[in-house]
Amino acid sequence: MLRLLKNVQLSRYLSTAAKVQPERNPAILYTGIFIDNEWHRSKSGKTFPTINPATGETIAEVQEGDAADIDAAVQAANKAFKFGSPWRTMDASQRGVLLNKLADLIEENRTYLASLETLDNGKPYSSAYEFDVPQSIATLRYYAGWADKNHGQVIPIDGKYLAYTRHEPVGVCGQIIPWNFPLLMMAWKLGPALATGNVIVLKPAEQTALTALYVAQLSKDAGFPEGVINVVPGNGKTGAALVAHNLVDKIAFTGSTEVGKLIKQGAAMSNLKRTTLELGGKSPNIILSDADLDHAVETAHFALFYNMGQCCCAGSRTFVADSIYDEFVQRSAARAKTRVVGDPFDENVEQGPQIDAEQTNKIISMIETGKNQGAKLLAGGTKVGDKGYFVAPTVFANVEDHMTIAREEIFGPVQQILKFSSLNEVIGRANATDYGLAAAVFTKDIDKANYVIQRLRAGTVWVNTYNVLTPQTPFGGFKMSGHGRELGQYGLEAYTEVKSVIMKVNEKNS
Repeated sequence: MLRLLKNVQLSRYLSTAAKVQPERNPAILYTGIFIDNEWHRSKSGKTFPTINPATGETIAEVQEGDAADIDAAVQAANKAFKFGSPWRTMDASQRGVLLNKLADLIEENRTYLASLETLDNGKPYSSAYEFDVPQSIATLRYYAGWADKNHGQVIPIDGKYLAYTRHEPVGVCGQIIPWNFPLLMMAWKLGPALATGNVIVLKPAEQTALTALYVAQLSKDAGFPEGVINVVPGNGKTGAALVAHNLVDKIAFTGSTEVGKLIKQGAAMSNLKRTTLELGGKSPNIILSDADLDHAVETAHFALFYNMGQCCCAGSRTFVADSIYDEFVQRSAARAKTRVVGDPFDENVEQGPQIDAEQTNKIISMIETGKNQGAKLLAGGTKVGDKGYFVAPTVFANVEDHMTIAREEIFGPVQQILKFSSLNEVIGRANATDYGLAAAVFTKDIDKANYVIQRLRAGTVWVNTYNVLTPQTPFGGFKMSGHGRELGQYGLEAYTEVKSVIMKVNEKNS
């Protein structure tokens, strides 16, 4: 062995403190490539550093997979998927048992995994412990329950025929996950794929590979057969090799729209493999004049600043009715100035570092662009501290639709507050974007809420709340925010092939 939201809204939002003290220096147990339930070094001998974003220091060197390692993983997955293999002959209910065992092991290691996530990603430990790990467990348990319930149906057709459908697994699924919710996104990918009998080659983000590699070992401990789950860390070229491989039947990707386009092209140019893409967003959060102002200000704050603003569905365009605009802006700026930024292992900290120097520099550049284009900076706008990648909670007022910060995804702690006068006006402006991942409306009027819900072009619409993400409800985007759905019963569809069977019979009676 190579050893190298149950909806929980955290920190000030609900004053939820971590229940178990973190491991500030968790042991780094696995940094290799996981294929066929064994640990390997990269075939090239290359490694890459994974960095602690709170300090900028190297945590460990991780094996860097390339096309040769991807091929080895895909070959192992194909072998595991062949007819007569232990995985293919396993009862569907037993797949559910294995998923529950994996969830049990994650639960047993909750403190360690939350600590490892905080070290590698920079998110507050309270958030990792209270949301990311429990929601990962809940997702695996939810799909464990689906394992023996995703079945076809008998269809009454004309003539002397028996017709029915079979729901079969797609095959080898390449899964590429992002760095903002590493453990949770892994669970979102593993759950439906394994419940429906597929096999997996997963490529974690190079910035945050450590929790994925630890869960890979837990999958072996849970009893998954060889080759069913394979994890190959690496960079963009590693992901591209997975997309291009002709023995991969499907790609699931969560990340930027720019990379999503490249994946769609690569999937088409190889073997026309199917894809599900959960991409970027510039989500509108609409505050009507009758909203509960205290609740709206705090929830809009949470909608944007949660996870250091590194949320694809963040409420990054806050539209506020003109009659309450000035007060909303004043309260929002004051709230941002009280947000506690610092050591993510401190249970009183609400905001840790951004993921890396590149993302930090992009955020600061976008802030400067906002100032130069005439938006009014009311809070933040600077880096924090002399080490690590911290950005002060930032609030802009007087933002207009044409400004870069109102059009492009910042993926950082930068709230943009826009003014509107009428309901139809704000709906049109909210939809005037290439994205359509999420949206929200705050109002006490149910008729207005329903009016807005029907007209917003977004995969999820929240009413008087934000960032409620549970295993039972599907998540995905309209327009350039991607296609396909994750979570819920709908999440099974992307991992299921439907086969029609039509059989001639001698006699048929209705």
